[in-house]
Amino acid sequence: MEQESGGSMVQDGSNVESNPESLDHIGKVRKLLFRRMLIGIKDGRFFLGNFYCIDKQGNIILQDAVEYRSTRRSSPSPMEQRCLGLILIPNSCRVSCHVDSTIDEQLALLSV
Repeated sequence: MEQESGGSMVQDGSNVESNPESLDHIGKVRKLLFRRMLIGIKDGRFFLGNFYCIDKQGNIILQDAVEYRSTRRSSPSPMEQRCLGLILIPNSCRVSCHVDSTIDEQLALLSV
């Protein structure tokens, strides 16, 4: 029976340290932590919450999130809302993403 070395299975993240561009992106994303973020998804709903984290695939987790969706019924408010708490929004569903920040910070984020 052949054994594989454990070292080939584990990545230690050393490639991040050798790439200054990725460190710059990480710093920009860290500045977004706990900022208000509005995310639109393909089915027309919007989620407003505090940015909690993002993974390598671009999935975003929002904290204290509220879902907004349009109602087709005749009601005083054209938007319905419900509190969700902590949610994960897959990158494949996301169509827009807005962060509560200054114009200079928004321009800097365009490169991320």
